[in-house]
Amino acid sequence: MCGVIGVVSNSPANQVLYDGLLLLQHRGQDAAGIVSSQHAMFHMHKGSGMVRDVFRTRDMRSLAGVMGIAHCRYPTAGSAFDSAEAQPFYVNSPFGVVLGHNGNLTNGEQLKTEMVENDLRHINTNSDSEILLNVFAHELERAAHGHRVDPQTVFAAVAQVHRRCRGAYAVVAMIAGLGVVAFRDPYGIRPLVLGRAVTDQGTDYVVASESVAVDALGYTLWRDVAPGEAIVIDANAQFHAQQCADNPRLVPCLFEYVYLARPDSVLDGVSVYEARLNMGRALAAKILREVPGLPVDVVIPVPDTSRPSALELARHLDVNYREGFVRNRYIGRTFIMPGQAVRKRSVRQKLSAIGIEFRGKNVMIVDDSIVRGTTSREIVLMAREAGANKVFFASAAPPVRYPNVYGIDMPTRSELLATDRDDEAIAREIGADRVIYQDLEALYDSIRACNPALTEFEASCFNGHYVTGDVTPEYLDRVENDRDASRGQSIDEREDMAV
Repeated sequence: MCGVIGVVSNSPANQVLYDGLLLLQHRGQDAAGIVSSQHAMFHMHKGSGMVRDVFRTRDMRSLAGVMGIAHCRYPTAGSAFDSAEAQPFYVNSPFGVVLGHNGNLTNGEQLKTEMVENDLRHINTNSDSEILLNVFAHELERAAHGHRVDPQTVFAAVAQVHRRCRGAYAVVAMIAGLGVVAFRDPYGIRPLVLGRAVTDQGTDYVVASESVAVDALGYTLWRDVAPGEAIVIDANAQFHAQQCADNPRLVPCLFEYVYLARPDSVLDGVSVYEARLNMGRALAAKILREVPGLPVDVVIPVPDTSRPSALELARHLDVNYREGFVRNRYIGRTFIMPGQAVRKRSVRQKLSAIGIEFRGKNVMIVDDSIVRGTTSREIVLMAREAGANKVFFASAAPPVRYPNVYGIDMPTRSELLATDRDDEAIAREIGADRVIYQDLEALYDSIRACNPALTEFEASCFNGHYVTGDVTPEYLDRVENDRDASRGQSIDEREDMAV
């Protein structure tokens, strides 16, 4: 996952873009970048690291103009620490285009070959976002027929992007002399929302990965960008929109609601906070139904995403809710930190236990999900070291048994704790007395309760069904092999990752 934001304003856009990136920092901590536009000239600054570390006062002063786009990067495809892959990316042909992308292309290698051999365009990194940019730029050039680019040209180009690109993509782009462009893949797998604000100077627009970046910046949440839809906001703040996909349908990623998005966001009409409350309610119902009388003295969440679920679970089990872990907020989220060794080491740096809440008690720890098991194992051990009598572990999500190829960093089956293990084996692996998972249908219902219009979800990491229809076992093998080769892992390291 990554965070993207685009702004067309009647006042300087640099501070809004910077503040928006801070609000989306949870979506990517590897790199950040901003591109602004003034008089059809782009001004860019980007680099590796957190938003606060990439930008200095002198950098912000150089980002002149009333429109721009920005990106915070979480590595999924490409090299984890290569600063050349910081976004947005830029090409100067045909019109000057910059682009930031959240998601992952599943046919990136095929497109890269087509770009080089047929379209005669140069790809300079391993990032699928640069491939997507070049596909878009090439289709813009074809659609323009030597004329100036306009909204209809953009819509024609995006229609071709949809026909050529497979996978998940929520995109913000900017075209020199035109304005800001945004579009979403035909399944709407990754989120993208629109906001606007009426000022004395006119209407300002923002497009972002999550509504929290709309609300907190002083805009009013307008709507979501529809699957397959393209948006153009020109330099005069004129708004244009058109459906560009042949058969769009909304199939949002379940993991956005479980873990990725902030609880104060609303995505595709669903309050993330309300959905997580519902998950806790459903999990409590399962516990009461399947393991009545489970001797739980206290429910403790793993901060921060599991708090709403843990609150409702405790309420419906009629047991005490307590904060038993303190989080050090100056350590990055371990799930999105590249490398198993870094994740494992940082768990103890990130969390510490409050002994009084564990000593002599039967504790139910609630987390949003169990992916690799590294964090869960360390948390259970911390609870036991703090004096817990029994440790039950509840997951607000079902077992993650399959790779996600649409923009979440869990592409190899060997990394997933639940692969080829039942609940009892998983409990043994993490050292818990019992593991209780959410049911997939209950997770669907938890989200549909917030927006009954949602009928489908991208749930491949739970059920192995890949909505784009092009993900085969051979594809997954290739992704896994490429990932191991790119990281230069030894056999021992790979075995350690499977633990």
